[in-house]
Amino acid sequence: MLAKQISVFIENRKGRLGAVLDVLKDNEVNILSLSLADTTEYGLLRVISDNAETGKKALSNAGFSSMLTEVFIIQLPHTPGALQTILRVISDEEINVEYMYGLSIAGEEASIVVKTSDTKRVEEIFARRGIVTLSEKELV
Repeated sequence: MLAKQISVFIENRKGRLGAVLDVLKDNEVNILSLSLADTTEYGLLRVISDNAETGKKALSNAGFSSMLTEVFIIQLPHTPGALQTILRVISDEEINVEYMYGLSIAGEEASIVVKTSDTKRVEEIFARRGIVTLSEKELV
């Protein structure tokens, strides 16, 4: 199962992140997780929300450059090597992890967001291996 992530390009200047977050708030899009990376000129905000379609549309209407990306949300037990086991499954198929970030830690499990170079193949591999992935709808 895949989740939709909103990716937003933000000029690296005062107030721009707040403006993006205001658009999401004003459109009642709840942020479940985010990752922010920057360069000297711009930032890249990645957001898992309860309504990616609405968020992307609202951001576009407000003049922000954004796109929807399919990612995996994977739950992992809090045990040493759990993340490595998942990464090895992907690596053994010679598929690259483009990026990942933490989503939440609750109870006995943690969740991570993973973007791979071949989403279709990884989805098939995970299904074959019994690796459970979640949609953003299952997080709320």
